[in-house]
Amino acid sequence: MSAGTIDREAIWTLRAVEQGEFESRTRRSAELTERARRSMPDGVPMAWMAGLYGHRPLFVAHGDGCHFTDVDGTTYVDFNQADLSATCGFAPPAVLEAIAERARRGLQYLLPVEEAIDVAELLAERYALPGWQFTLSASGAIAEAIRLARHRTGRSTIVVFGGHYHGHLDDMLVEGDERGGRPNLLGVNASAAAGTRVVGFNDLEVLGRVLERGDVAAVITEPALTNVGVVLPADDFHAGVRALTRAHATLLLLDETHTQTFAHGGLTRAWGLEPDVITLGKSTGGGIPIGAYGMTDDLRDWMERHRDTYVGAAGLATGGTTYANPLSLVAARATLREIQTPEAYERAAALGTQLADGIEAAAARHALPWRAHRLGGRSGFCLEPELPRDARDAQRSLDVELIDARRLFMANRGVWDAIAGAGPAASFAHTPADVDEYLRVLELFLDALAS
Repeated sequence: MSAGTIDREAIWTLRAVEQGEFESRTRRSAELTERARRSMPDGVPMAWMAGLYGHRPLFVAHGDGCHFTDVDGTTYVDFNQADLSATCGFAPPAVLEAIAERARRGLQYLLPVEEAIDVAELLAERYALPGWQFTLSASGAIAEAIRLARHRTGRSTIVVFGGHYHGHLDDMLVEGDERGGRPNLLGVNASAAAGTRVVGFNDLEVLGRVLERGDVAAVITEPALTNVGVVLPADDFHAGVRALTRAHATLLLLDETHTQTFAHGGLTRAWGLEPDVITLGKSTGGGIPIGAYGMTDDLRDWMERHRDTYVGAAGLATGGTTYANPLSLVAARATLREIQTPEAYERAAALGTQLADGIEAAAARHALPWRAHRLGGRSGFCLEPELPRDARDAQRSLDVELIDARRLFMANRGVWDAIAGAGPAASFAHTPADVDEYLRVLELFLDALAS
């Protein structure tokens, strides 16, 4: 954050006041947290449910559309969308009807169902890649795509870009530079992390130097970085990445787990990109867990020739017992056919523009030199006068103290704001009135800091 734009004491004071208010009105959540601590670390079934928010866990009672209600009875308009896994709303009717009907006919077989063909065909048309496989998460899809790339190329090194997040895998939970990676979280295998090299986003010169070594199986990137705010590619970046990977016989893997929500067919289709593999997850199932990855004809043929069921224990390491289960597949089919339509993407993008315009207008009224991120329905706060070009630029806008204060302030007024670096974003379930409410409360927050 630019020095002097907001007094730190004002942030700390406001956060303390809002923390007290939050705790006083979420007493049932507090009771459940204490009970849960006896059977779950931090009182949550998954660590992020405690670690992402900067306050004690909030227990949810129910949700619908872009609103949810906690166990204390407070209803929130949500701009986090479970980190883009609930962009279709919390109870989309098309998905509910699909899984209820499918559940009556059986839950799991470890055998294919016809709906798998439907989903694969829909994805093939949408993303222009002919071969598809399914997992239960984007992390699972990335893991299998990496294994496929390593086997196809006979190489082991993976390249990612600074500011990345590509799933909870030892190869991906890294920081470092072009010489190699090191774990950025506890418990990660250092040997696995060392096999991943990290290059600055938009830095084609360093990427070319790394690929010249001839040991890189795949370059993995989002079309635009989305875990440090938003970092857009330079005009020549994607063409340069594709040219370099082809010149050095390296596969290009695009992770559209987040960016698929910003354009119909993802940014791959919107920007005319040509990956060898695409990975998906989160909102693909409309709130039901699923991961997927699409591949070229060459990789599909390679996978068919090297399945573990064909060649024994030495076969390609893909698959999982509950992968491609009927419930995930019918949810994905309903999402693709009935919710994530071209018209729905247009509406969400218009809401994203409304959101970004409002953020910049509010900042200007308070003489703050801020910019808003703009990518489909996604926005966010850049606390500098210039938008970031790489992750190092973007990190300067990740003011955790300011974010925590804003989230608490907005939650106490019925708005559930995005976690750090991840929004806010308008979804397929929002309306212009919902965006207006976010901007109204944002103005109140900035007024409170100024006073």
